[in-house]
Amino acid sequence: MSDLPNRVTINEDGPREGIQIEKAQIPTADKIALIDALSQTGLAEIQTVSFVSPKKVPQWNDAEAVVAGLTLRPGVRYTGLYLNARGLDRAMATGRLSIEGGISLSASAAFLARNMDMTPERQRETRREMIAMFKAANVPITKGSVNAAFGCNFQGDIPLDLLLTTLEDVFALADEAGVTLETIGLSDTMGWATPGQVTRTIGAIRDRYPDHALSLHLHDTRGMAVANAQAGLAMGVADFDTSVGGLGGCPFAAHKGAAGNLCTEDFVFLCEEAGIRTGIDLDALIEASELAERIVGHPLPGSVRKGGSLNAIRAALAA
Repeated sequence: MSDLPNRVTINEDGPREGIQIEKAQIPTADKIALIDALSQTGLAEIQTVSFVSPKKVPQWNDAEAVVAGLTLRPGVRYTGLYLNARGLDRAMATGRLSIEGGISLSASAAFLARNMDMTPERQRETRREMIAMFKAANVPITKGSVNAAFGCNFQGDIPLDLLLTTLEDVFALADEAGVTLETIGLSDTMGWATPGQVTRTIGAIRDRYPDHALSLHLHDTRGMAVANAQAGLAMGVADFDTSVGGLGGCPFAAHKGAAGNLCTEDFVFLCEEAGIRTGIDLDALIEASELAERIVGHPLPGSVRKGGSLNAIRAALAA
């Protein structure tokens, strides 16, 4: 199957996921400046901060202050990450974020224990608690997702059968709560995915859940993020999480080096050159990526920021 979408939706995760792994504390004002710059690129959604324990993720001990300082731009959805009821309460209390409901489970029990210090059974109970909170606050619950969907540094390969079983558990929780899910999200949390695996996995999920949209969250740990994104595009996936400059990585994945996420400007370049609309100003995005690199104080892995857009070269040659 090769069914490239005409347009993709890009959810920018760089501020939240990218900054969380940085060892040097990033000033609140710099976090705000980066998010404000990204909001002027045409991005429709930006995940801004993480409402988690400062003991586990010290970079986000100023989550509320960052959200309070943002210049909210019309047409941009600003979201945050919350993994439990306390985090959801904090996010809702800001009064400035788009609150999304979802049901997320981990395909790896070993990663779940390391990342959230809980068993699969306990995670299902916490999901029930979150679902109840979403419903009480009239927050729509439309997305089901699986973390560590392709492989795990602590458990090894995630067989397709295990992934599908975890997804069945997600839908069982939704059915139990009387919730109808519209989107299925797959997260390659530790960068194990390969293009062939992405193709096979999406094909199997499409066969089982033909009426659901799919989204991909890809890490570039082994340099496969763009290739995996291309495989997803070829299967018709039109919803991707990305990170400006290739910032990112899970702080609990035990990688030797910076893991990095699918780079936003590299993915936008890939899509635009393939005739897939993104709605994003690539030159403005490159400027935001340059700002991100200055803020973190070390080189970022994205390529298009260094090589530049081809549009300027084409314009110069045509002049």
